[in-house]
Amino acid sequence: MMTIRSSSVVIMELLMTLIFAICPINVLSQEGLKVHISADMEGVVGAVTSEQLGPKGFEYQRFREFMTNEVNVAIKAARSAGATEIVVADSHGNGQNLLMEKLPADIKLVRSWPRPLGMMQGIDETFDAAIFLGYHSSTTNPKGVRAHTMSSANLAGVKINGIDMPEAGINAAIAGHFGVPVVMISGDDAIVEEARGLIGDIGGAVVKWSYGFHSAKTLMPEAAYSLIGKTVTNSLERIDEIQPYQFKSPIEVEVTFKSYMPAEVLSYLSNVERLDAHTVGFVLSDMLEVATFLQFISHYNISLTP
Repeated sequence: MMTIRSSSVVIMELLMTLIFAICPINVLSQEGLKVHISADMEGVVGAVTSEQLGPKGFEYQRFREFMTNEVNVAIKAARSAGATEIVVADSHGNGQNLLMEKLPADIKLVRSWPRPLGMMQGIDETFDAAIFLGYHSSTTNPKGVRAHTMSSANLAGVKINGIDMPEAGINAAIAGHFGVPVVMISGDDAIVEEARGLIGDIGGAVVKWSYGFHSAKTLMPEAAYSLIGKTVTNSLERIDEIQPYQFKSPIEVEVTFKSYMPAEVLSYLSNVERLDAHTVGFVLSDMLEVATFLQFISHYNISLTP
């Protein structure tokens, strides 16, 4: 016996068919994602020296535009993959690089220092994914534009459980504390390789290729924006395949300073051991304690001269 369907049912079926034809199923399944974006500047397209990276540089204002554009492209791509809530942490230099008036009105922006979670301030267990933009390789990596960890002027190395850490590793572990996976990173070829080797098979957008600490072959800005956008979208579509980067407690941390004085003064603390003239070690219960202690080291007014 033939049944006659109502016109409203037919219209709904046609509408759903059209939606699934336009939008891939895996994108629709990610509706309501909450995404954290940590944005640095050394890894921005074309950036190679201090002339692009600080207020005294003759190209700094132009590169604030490039940095802001990279963040905006990532925001747009994240939304296309289902993100409905986005927090951006301005994580370079003085923490006041992104041009607020050029960011979408409905995001939240973290600015300036000090802040307990450093480059990951604003993240918590309610987020679904983290994205790293404009990152650079670690201070112990012989390759990479402006390679350093936390402070190019003061630190010669940071280890967690015996592993040399780039900022990407430290920040991925902070995200991992909350069960949040890092799904992609952008920067030069050195940091994309380093981060993947450490964190896992995350998306990587290589916007330049390092020739040295202050030189690189680079994409043009528009090409970089396109690559970042595609990588963000593809990476968020793979979110269920990427595991959070986590350390088991307790966590052992070693910090090596370029000067001996910080190591000497920090060793006065009961929970800090001086391992050699320039290195201190300490054991903490989790990555939140690690994050806040590293911020203390970075911002406390310790004399760095012999």
